[in-house]
Amino acid sequence: MNKEVRLDTYLWAIRMYKSRSLTTDAIKNNKVKLNEELVKPAHIVKIGERYTLSMSQGVKKIIEVTGLIDKRQSFEIAKENYIDHSPPIEKTEKLDSVFIMPNMKRDRGAGRPTKKDRRDMSDFRGE
Repeated sequence: MNKEVRLDTYLWAIRMYKSRSLTTDAIKNNKVKLNEELVKPAHIVKIGERYTLSMSQGVKKIIEVTGLIDKRQSFEIAKENYIDHSPPIEKTEKLDSVFIMPNMKRDRGAGRPTKKDRRDMSDFRGE
């Protein structure tokens, strides 16, 4: 059985992206490469090819095609159709939340900040 599968369909079916449109956008924005060369969403996937995917937050995934599927199925079935050669993800230090401002304390029961209070807070933050 000689099945032809488009690259965008394949990456969506093996659950690398949540939707086909996100997959197509990633390929068009040069986030997916075949042997360090750019490809198009309609590229026909072949067994043995290696793709490098640039995911969010600088994470790189390197996958090797071992089987062809064109329908999205369970993760276990999808996992059988590729080998993940990605380097381990390095843990980064957790940064302080930007939503918590310890220097900006309001009195309990003071109510919501007024427009002037919000302007003062944004000036304080440098926005």
